This record gives sequence, structure tokens and C-alpha cells, in this order.
Amino acid sequence: MTQHGQSFMRGTLVLSVAAFINRILGFISGMYVARVLGAEGIGLLMMAAPLLPLVITITELGLPVAISKLVAEAHARGERGKVRRILHVSLAVTSVLSIALTTISLLGSEWIASILLSDQRAYYAMLAITPIAPIIAISAVLKGYFRGMQQMKTIAASDVLEHTVQIACVLALVHLLLPFGIAYAAAGAMAASVVSEAISLLFLVASYKLYGESKVQGETWASNVKQGRSTLGELLQIGLPTTGHGVTHSLYSTFQPLLITSSLALAGIGTALATKQFGLLAGYVFPLLFMPSFITQSLSTALIPAIGEAAANKNSLLMHERMNQALSLGLLIGAPATVILFEWATPLTTLVYNAPEAGLLLKILAPMFFLHYFDAPLHAILLGLGRAKATLWNYVAATIVKAIAIFVFGSQFGIIGIAYGIGIGIVMQTLLNFFSISGSIGLYLSVRPYIKVGICMMLMAICGHWTFDYLINQGLPLLWSVIASIVCSLLIYFVTLVLTGTLNWKSKLQRFSIPW
Repeated sequence: MTQHGQSFMRGTLVLSVAAFINRILGFISGMYVARVLGAEGIGLLMMAAPLLPLVITITELGLPVAISKLVAEAHARGERGKVRRILHVSLAVTSVLSIALTTISLLGSEWIASILLSDQRAYYAMLAITPIAPIIAISAVLKGYFRGMQQMKTIAASDVLEHTVQIACVLALVHLLLPFGIAYAAAGAMAASVVSEAISLLFLVASYKLYGESKVQGETWASNVKQGRSTLGELLQIGLPTTGHGVTHSLYSTFQPLLITSSLALAGIGTALATKQFGLLAGYVFPLLFMPSFITQSLSTALIPAIGEAAANKNSLLMHERMNQALSLGLLIGAPATVILFEWATPLTTLVYNAPEAGLLLKILAPMFFLHYFDAPLHAILLGLGRAKATLWNYVAATIVKAIAIFVFGSQFGIIGIAYGIGIGIVMQTLLNFFSISGSIGLYLSVRPYIKVGICMMLMAICGHWTFDYLINQGLPLLWSVIASIVCSLLIYFVTLVLTGTLNWKSKLQRFSIPW
């Protein structure tokens, strides 16, 4: 394997390990907050956050992706001055935009709350999270630099530090503010995110001071910014299409709580109950659904430059090899995750959140969410191929269909209809990205492995269901019944993968060059 291939998989492995740790830490934090605040408090948190991604997306201008690409190219050519110029121009742009937009958001917070928040108790949480925008924007620029320099360990360490600090702050602030009411406790949980992001930014700045590019003689910030017009043009050429996708996503996320609560209101559900049901979906179900996808997300981060490099060198064989690696990993991870989330839906929501009523929503979404494990790699492949516009229009089309489905089904069938509407959007998004790739360069997939994995999934589900029922009937506590039956089903899954020849350990070791 080439050095580039080794760097690609090594970076994926480092990011995957860090993402796994962060998911565990975030899950612990989310579980504590969910149990303390309840579904209603989680609903307030989810309502307060959607405006923030829009502000962050506008301030970043898609620069983190562009920075990683341009820094890698400049570093390979030994252009140290350009590396620093890219970083300085990016920091100047994001700092000015983020501070300006954050100030506007704070000054207009009451007006924004009156329009976007269906429950005005979420105002304090929205106010508490607003200052995080410039911190995240500047951190994203520095992370883009470290990605371009292939220093994934720095990014991984900063993420783990951030989540560790966040847990400590959440425990302290929520406990401190809960006696003043649920609205103030939700604001405390949001403020914890601001503190943890600030600590992570300080770590990134210190890391750059220690390991970043040294200053070129005669160089100043002012000179880099003045000479940075062409550099800014290069950055925006890559970043603006990505920004369009991000803005569309952020706009939809901003209005989704209002869309959901409005459709629930048409179904005859009151504001308090609608907030609670929204909290069940967004605060309980989604974290469980997204939990297993950290590997494919990490792979996607490293996949963009890997596909881009292969496409630039017109190396079709390497490009399709990377694509097959990504999709195979999505299949092997997504299959058991889907079975577990579907088969143990109610026991999981009962154990984790003490909310068995969320189990039905998880059971509805789990099968449709299976395609999400392919969506992140497909999206990364399109970006690596330079087809950012395709990802934008695919997302716009899928979002429009999803919004219509949520409104129609939600107003008729309540929160269950909303779950189906969200699932329809996930399925359409993945299929559109798949067709875009296959129409561009072709996507050659063998049906046989997917059939084999499907059989493995069925055997896993049957074994898990039988084992869980048996253990419960024997009087074993719910926690140990769930753990034992899931472990047993996973053993069946991996054994059948090996017996059917779907998973060949020696070939995987050779192909991925990581210790599986």
C-alpha cells in the first residue's frame, strides 16, 4: 500500500477512536441531562439550538474543507509562506463574520425567539448558546489546517478534551440551576457547551504555537491579509458550494422544530405535549440512531482528499477501491446497528432514558436509518470528485420531500407520522447521492455480499429475540438481559459473516492495513 493509503487509513483509525470516546462521553452527558430535565427539558434544548448552525455555516463559508485541501497542496510544494497566508486569511474572515453575526443574534434575540420558538421557555437556552459561534468558527479553521498537515492526533485530542470538559460543566451547571426552574437548567446545559468549546480552542491554539508553521522572515498578519486576495479566491472557490449545502441544512434545522410542533398542533396535540414528543424524538431517539455512525463519519473526513487525489491522478482503480472500502465499512457497521436498534428499541430507551414510550419511534426509524450509514461516505465521495453542486441539489430535493412528508404525515398521524416523514427524507437523500455517483463515474457493486449480510442480519435478529425472551422469562434483570442477548446476537452475526465468506480477516488486514 502507498504512503498516501497508509496515511488515509491511519487518519481514519485515529479519528474513529477519538469519535468513539466522544460518543461515549457525549452519551453519558446526554443520558444525565435527559434524566434530570426529562423529555420536556430536552425539547427546550432542541428548540434553542437550530439557529446556531446557520450562523456557524455562514461564518465558516465552507473554509475548513478548502483549508485542508489547499494547505496539503502548499505543504507538499514546500510553500510555508502560503500555508500561513491561507491560515491568516481564513482566521481574519471567520473572526470578523462570526463576531458580527453573533452580535446581531444577541441584539435581536428577543425578536428571533418570538418567531422561531414555539415555547418561549427555550429563550434562555438560545441566549446561552449564541456566544459559541465565533469559538467554533475559529476552531474549525485551525482543525482544517491540522487536517491539511495530516496531524489527526491533534484534532482527536482536542475533541476528547472538549467532551470531557463538557461533561464536568454539564453536571455542575445543571445541578446548580435546576432549583431555579427547567428553563434555567436547560440554559446551563447550553452554557457548558460554550465553556468546553473555549477550552478546546485554547488547546488548538497552543498546539499550533508548538507544532505549526514557523514565521517567515518579514512576515506579518497585515501583509498576509493584504496579499491574500488571490488566496481568498481559491478558498471561496472550494468553500462556497459547501456553504450552500450547509446553509440549506441550517435553515431547515432552524425551522424543523416549528414545522414539527405545528404539524402536531394540527393533529390536536397541545404545546406542552408537542414539546415533550419532540424531545422524545430529537433528544432520545436520534442520539441512539447516530451512535454507531462515528466510524463512517471519521472515514468520510479522510475520504474527501483520498478520492480527490485519485481523481486528479485519473487513477480509476484506486478511486473505486476507496469507494468500495467506505461502502463495505458502512454495510458491516450499519447492519448489526440496525438490528440492535430495531430489536431492542423499547428496552434500550427504557434503560438509557427511562422512556419506554420512545421505543416505538426508534423501532420505526431504525430500518430506514440503515441507509444513513452509507450516506456520509457517498457525500464525501461526491465532494472528492468535485461535485459539491450535486450534493447541494440532492440535499435540497430530499429536504423538500422530507418537510412535506413531516407536515402531511404529522398532521394526520402525530409523532409517528413525523418519524416516517424523517425516515423518507433519509432514504431519498442516500439514493440521490448514490445515483449521482453511479451516473458520474459508475459504482460497481456486487449484490452477493449484501444478500449474505442480509441473511446474517436475520439470524442475528432471531437469535437475539429468542435469547432476550428466554432471559427475561428466567427472571434476569432487564439490564443484564439486554447486554447478554445483544452480545450473543453479535457473536452470531460475526460468526455467520466468517462462515459465509463475507468477512475475510486476512484480506481485510491486507486491504486496510489496520489491526482488525
